[in-house]
Amino acid sequence: DSIRIKTVDFGIISISKDEIVIDNLVSIETTDGNEFLGEIIKEDSKSIVLKTRKLGELTISKSDIKSRKEVEFQQIKEGEYWFGNPQSTRYFWSPNGYGLKKGEGYYQNIWVLWNQFSYGLSDNFSVGGGVVPLFLFGGAPTPVFATAKFSVPIVENKVNIGGGAIVGTVLGQEETGFGILYGLSTFGTPDNNLSFGLGYGFAGGGWTTSPLINVNGMFRVTSRGYFITENYYINIDGESAIFLSLGGRWIIKKAALDYGLIFPIIEGVGFFAFPWLGFTIPFGNTN
Repeated sequence: DSIRIKTVDFGIISISKDEIVIDNLVSIETTDGNEFLGEIIKEDSKSIVLKTRKLGELTISKSDIKSRKEVEFQQIKEGEYWFGNPQSTRYFWSPNGYGLKKGEGYYQNIWVLWNQFSYGLSDNFSVGGGVVPLFLFGGAPTPVFATAKFSVPIVENKVNIGGGAIVGTVLGQEETGFGILYGLSTFGTPDNNLSFGLGYGFAGGGWTTSPLINVNGMFRVTSRGYFITENYYINIDGESAIFLSLGGRWIIKKAALDYGLIFPIIEGVGFFAFPWLGFTIPFGNTN
């Protein structure tokens, strides 16, 4: 997206919204957990005077500032600050074509038992791992896995492609290697996008003969909320199944709470749905 501006020296010019920073408008988080959005009207070595929309002018000591970041043009919607997406590289579980930047990371928990982390080694490549700690329940076999993902922007903030792998095993059992190799394309911005992916899985020493097909979408609906849908078509040895999901993401400060319902469509199985609940906490260079 862009805006057109009529200038005295250069006539009408077009500027990408991604390149616009509103002068002196910042978001400041203090050490006591409060966050303030406003325009800097005065600053010295000891304090900042911030003009806010609701609270008027505030004087904030620099020793009380935990973080400070400039607010970009596209983060202001009808005068309201829209928080950044804490998990812009994934839907509920499936990745998209956007990648973590160098030094960024996140921890994801799904229904308490699924624990996963990822970390950006560069702007185009990230690694991670995870565990489902079933050993806590009487020493049951425990799945562990590692992940790797690359992502490449084809058109900045419009078209991204990516690919990667998940490789794991089950501790306490023999010949239990499993995983998936995948590739995908994402169309849209980190806030509003659609992704199409293909993947081939393996387990027990063999590969699937048909690809897993994946279609996902994420759309910003409020300053803190997203609508998310994540959907799969799977065919194994001639037996097919479809998994549809609908839900959302709610931003809680810098963390994200994911929630939804998953609807399996399997021949011979009646209609039912089961809930999805996940939590993501960013770490590293999260601004």
